Amino acid sequence: MKPLIATAAACLLLTALTAAPVSAQTRTRRSSSTSAQRRRAPAAPASSRLDQTRFNTQRLELAGLAKDLTRFLYLYGRLSKDLELTSTQTGSADAANQTKAGLIRSMGDMRDRLDQLESRFRFEQGLASQYQMLRGVSASADQAAQQVSANQFDRAGRTLLDVANKLTDVLTEMQ
Repeated sequence: MKPLIATAAACLLLTALTAAPVSAQTRTRRSSSTSAQRRRAPAAPASSRLDQTRFNTQRLELAGLAKDLTRFLYLYGRLSKDLELTSTQTGSADAANQTKAGLIRSMGDMRDRLDQLESRFRFEQGLASQYQMLRGVSASADQAAQQVSANQFDRAGRTLLDVANKLTDVLTEMQ
């Protein structure tokens, strides 16, 4: 029964990580009165609006990734405890190995997403300070995958918590 639960949880974890991030929509309030338009200050140049749009897009992407990582950590905690218990039992080595392989794949997927985020922040104008804070998170996720491979589940969880903290710090900096 436990191997079935572990396999199902690993599949759920993989499905949650491979789901496409949901993009947020924003809408602006428009006034129908022309006198209200005359009283307003002159509009900002189009380039600053574009820069603000890019900034908001990066902020929303960062928030979505932080949310996904937090969800991953929640599921990871349960799976790592199950792995620790089943690895000591005889006859459940196959299920434990499958679950462990699923965790490593999921961490690889998360590392890839973090790497993409890092590169976007690196090359986006105006995000240099946020990039400095964010630099190295994909390497930390890779380190966590290596720790899982070495059966250091608690250490891997702590490494991923550090990544989640960095993402949150950068998101706070961007507001």
